[in-house]
Amino acid sequence: MIPSNIPSSPSSEQWADWRWHMRHRIRSEEALRDWLEPTADESAAIEATKGVFQWSITPYYASLMDPVDPTCAIRRQVVPLTDELLPDGIGLEDPLEEVANSPVKNLIHNYGDRVAFCVTSQCAIYCRYCLRKRMVGEAEFMMRKDELREAIAYIAAHPEIRDVLLTGGDPLTLGEANIDWLLTELRAIDHVDIIRIGSRMPVKLPQRITPELCAVLEKHHPVWVNTHFNHPKELTAEAGAAIDRLLRAGVPVGNQTVLLKGINDDVGTMRALCEGLVRMRIRPYYLYQAQLIGGTEHLRTPIEIGMRIMAALQGTLTGFAIPRYILDTPYGKVPLTRDYILGRTPEGVAMKTTRGEIWVEANPAPEDGALPEVTLPFFGSAL
Repeated sequence: MIPSNIPSSPSSEQWADWRWHMRHRIRSEEALRDWLEPTADESAAIEATKGVFQWSITPYYASLMDPVDPTCAIRRQVVPLTDELLPDGIGLEDPLEEVANSPVKNLIHNYGDRVAFCVTSQCAIYCRYCLRKRMVGEAEFMMRKDELREAIAYIAAHPEIRDVLLTGGDPLTLGEANIDWLLTELRAIDHVDIIRIGSRMPVKLPQRITPELCAVLEKHHPVWVNTHFNHPKELTAEAGAAIDRLLRAGVPVGNQTVLLKGINDDVGTMRALCEGLVRMRIRPYYLYQAQLIGGTEHLRTPIEIGMRIMAALQGTLTGFAIPRYILDTPYGKVPLTRDYILGRTPEGVAMKTTRGEIWVEANPAPEDGALPEVTLPFFGSAL
């Protein structure tokens, strides 16, 4: 069903066609004005962020934005703000040191038994908090066929790798033929047991989850999909239908939410999101602490806030409806629980990693109820 606020009056066939949405993405202030009246800050940010970080919004996702309220949780995820250009206390481009762990282009081997394979740098929309702002939308990170083959050869040459995550960018911006080729090549490697796909397409463009795509995925099981709903407003009927198509094709679906200031950093929103995900038969998998990406300080939340949200959910939701609250670091993912968190230092929150390292994450302290302070011995440069 076409929402009533669509300015270009597409036909039902066009609205159902994911490629139509890709061709008609919003990429300019003029196009955005068809959907809402930008605030002065949004207008200034659209101009000022040119050349800093790309932006585009699919018509489907734009239809979820509140045209009047600039604090709309959908709008804030995708429309630039001048806060992105403020001095950032950390402002890293690659906080997880993915480049240092890339033996070949776009292949990240940080865990012994698994790799993240960035098969494309293209996305349908560009989230303002994106972990890979350094590469998404950039031509130099697109993958030629020979580069894809080089990465696949690396996987084949390392028998310890049993789990391959296809990510990007968004792998589902590729066509069915390319996805089928990639999955066929990976399935030909005996030691690859699991193939996962990380995609926000069910959220930002559910029309992409076509029967044809599902038929391709079904050929290559076990294939898992982790998607990325951040707010209950994203749990639409179209998204639910897309998830249903994946599940009927035998594809388990999990969800990875990012904790974002002013978007989902309260108990009510997170509870509604988790309940809605389970209603769609999506397993809430991770709640990520937002990364220290340059230009995202206004979206980062105190870790204590996340811990309080998790404590409030425990015992009030079915167990499998509660995600794990974690921080990704160059030393692997760290559960943000008191089993791992040591306390606060002047630099941020100190924690033990699962690899035995001490990590200090620069993080704003809440106005009340901060973690106790700890003194650490000199441990080198973890920031």
